[in-house]
Amino acid sequence: MNKITNYLKVLNIFFILILLSSCNEEFNFNKRDKNNDPIINSQRSNTKDKLEITISCNEESIEEYLKDGWKIKDKTSREKVCSWKSTPANSTCDIEKDKGCKIIKPASFGNESIYLLEK
Repeated sequence: MNKITNYLKVLNIFFILILLSSCNEEFNFNKRDKNNDPIINSQRSNTKDKLEITISCNEESIEEYLKDGWKIKDKTSREKVCSWKSTPANSTCDIEKDKGCKIIKPASFGNESIYLLEK
């Protein structure tokens, strides 16, 4: 009986040590608070904010960003399909009844512009 109680005591101590070692980060009082640290905040003010905006098929405009003080750093454009249409594969095909004979083709093309903005 005495061996069992000694074994349980050692097991309890071992369990407590594991529990405390897993909480190491919770009790680290020397850790800096990144939001209130003057060193980090001063470095943040020196860096520029960057934003990437993608506009497809002239759906939007970046005028609001430009009015807000953003400047265009880089712009890339490429052609993109804006809408698709379904057509029958042959003259005897009924798209509503037979879905297997439907061919999907591009209906209209437009541009996709990717803007890299900087403030």
